Amino acid sequence: MADLSASPATPASPAYTHGYGAAVLGSHRTRTAENSAAHLLPHLEPGQRLLDVGSGAGTITADLARIVGPQNLVALEVNEDAAELTRAELARQGIEGTQVLVGDAQALELADGSVDVLHAHQVLQHLPEPVAALAEFRRVVRPGGIVAVRDSDYEGFRWFPEVPGIERWLELYLQAARANGGTPDAGRRLLAWAHEAGFEDVTAGASTWLYATPEARRGWAATCAGRLTVGPLA
Repeated sequence: MADLSASPATPASPAYTHGYGAAVLGSHRTRTAENSAAHLLPHLEPGQRLLDVGSGAGTITADLARIVGPQNLVALEVNEDAAELTRAELARQGIEGTQVLVGDAQALELADGSVDVLHAHQVLQHLPEPVAALAEFRRVVRPGGIVAVRDSDYEGFRWFPEVPGIERWLELYLQAARANGGTPDAGRRLLAWAHEAGFEDVTAGASTWLYATPEARRGWAATCAGRLTVGPLA
């Protein structure tokens, strides 16, 4: 996948638009490495040092820990409440030895080249300085290592029939995310951001979540409605 003599400005602190309510966690706990990090899985092997940025509900983290070894994985979250969610899920799945730390993805407290693989799922879209975060990712991963990021593009979401209520939901979400300093169309920007951050060997890809069955539609509707009525987005 700049150098100035002046002291760099401290990146703005990220604000997580979704929060950690039941509607959010119910959706996030359906995420697995298979359905959310398939782009990374072929490159993983036991013994790699892996940093999982924005570990959240912890389900993807748990899957990654089983591959590289729990003691080789460090998870990072933005605050202690979010970190505790990851710890709880790892404990629930019987995974021991994984460190879960609190920190800022835009200013990592890790040494240069200290990890082999860095994974960030649905993180950059929430950061005020996503390119600064990618530059940090590049710094902490060893030469020849892997930085794997995946983000949504909310303005690319499509549905039929074109229900006014869903149109209003998207309008409200885009306003809230941008007001919080986020970039809800991050997905389309990842390649440009990676180049801006100094990456040269970049492989871009895309995938689609499809909510077509009655069960999938109910699940998506429930999490969107819940976020609009309870928590930070509301």
